[in-house]
Amino acid sequence: MKVAKPTLPKGTRDFLPEEMRKRQYIFNIIESHFKKFGFLPVETPAQENLSVLSGKYGEEGDQLMFRILNSGDFLKDISPDSLTGGYKNVLPYISEKALRYDLTVPFARMVVMHQHEINFPFKRYQIQPVWRADRPQKGRYREFYQCDADVIGSDSLLLEAELITLYYEIFSALNLKVNILLNNRKILTALSIYLGIPEQLTEFTIILDKLDKIGIAGVVEAWNAKGFPESVGEAFINLDIKSTSHLDFRNTINRFQVLFSDIPVGLEGLSELITVWELLPHFNRTLQQHVSLDFTLARGLNYYTGAILEVKSLDTEMGSIGGGGRYDNLTGLFGLPGISGMGISLGADRIYDVIEAAGKFPEYLISAVQVLLIYFDDQTLPATLKVLQELRNAGISAEIYPDQKKIGKQYEFAAKKNIPWVGLIGTSELSTQTLKVKYLPTGAEYSWDIPSFISEIKKAK
Repeated sequence: MKVAKPTLPKGTRDFLPEEMRKRQYIFNIIESHFKKFGFLPVETPAQENLSVLSGKYGEEGDQLMFRILNSGDFLKDISPDSLTGGYKNVLPYISEKALRYDLTVPFARMVVMHQHEINFPFKRYQIQPVWRADRPQKGRYREFYQCDADVIGSDSLLLEAELITLYYEIFSALNLKVNILLNNRKILTALSIYLGIPEQLTEFTIILDKLDKIGIAGVVEAWNAKGFPESVGEAFINLDIKSTSHLDFRNTINRFQVLFSDIPVGLEGLSELITVWELLPHFNRTLQQHVSLDFTLARGLNYYTGAILEVKSLDTEMGSIGGGGRYDNLTGLFGLPGISGMGISLGADRIYDVIEAAGKFPEYLISAVQVLLIYFDDQTLPATLKVLQELRNAGISAEIYPDQKKIGKQYEFAAKKNIPWVGLIGTSELSTQTLKVKYLPTGAEYSWDIPSFISEIKKAK
């Protein structure tokens, strides 16, 4: 039998113990804050019916879905004519399901299916992987975790302010400096009206969403390629739209209130932004300092209808590490209209990359095991196992080397695993009921009874 070379699909990764400890550190902080804000956990399947996912993310999103081939002979019902008509003609015959692209659309589907079991407004959080057939690059993977928090069943702008606060508290707990960008989909609608292209709003926002990647010249070129009048790009540049810090919030709002004086949807969007802004200090008096208006923020997802949020790291260069927004009728796509929701998502994998690049993971994550007990000989093994259990009962992570090998080899094992404490019971320790202990980071050696050793470890944590 031919031996297969071990490989991974592009855009996926293995995680070794040290990486997993760091990932769990991120997940634990995120989840603890979700719970603190009153969100409840749910899960949805890894695969969804294509009828649920298709058309919810725009044309580009549909192309990036990982479709699942039907079981059995899925080609038997395909006519030769269908095979020459392009992949879209063939897809309905060979694939009925796909891996989930995000967590929000499956959540909306779940809400509709379980609407009689849910109390509205419903606050849920979800931490699960999603899959996108994107081109792998720095900070972008084909399999990655999203951490979502959504409230559905209320149109109160308190939700926007609360979720901005949640973002700030999570990233503060992770010791990351961030800028939370804020916009409103209604502003983008008003801009399309002002520029004379209201019927091309979707294409306008999808291209604008790429501003960070291709720059304003690239955006204008893409608009022109889509057949937009050249005047659109020129007028947009003249608007001089840019990210506005908290210090210029009022000036920016006032300028656009004049600009949108005859565009009601724009004035409505500005009014909502003012309300959210004025609520922020009630949650945290300094929160406004970490929020910026950015009227170019588009977020290409088609289902946003109100506020749009995006989080940028100030510690290192990276794409967005979080994003979200208001959606007024996502459940309507599944037969339950008029249910408004507001949600945020955190990209755990990108957050990991930012913390790693900034060197901000806590030192205690280096080792998950605190104590290694040496296997000295068979005579002292029962006493060593008794100590092992006492350490574990005291809540201390401990293990025993499973084989009777040279002491130096066992110490080397502890050093490679970054285990700080090594304990040994030899013949003399057995008679005195003590433990010979070495603290590897300094090389210091001690002789302690077990309660003293446990106390020392807990003191050092």
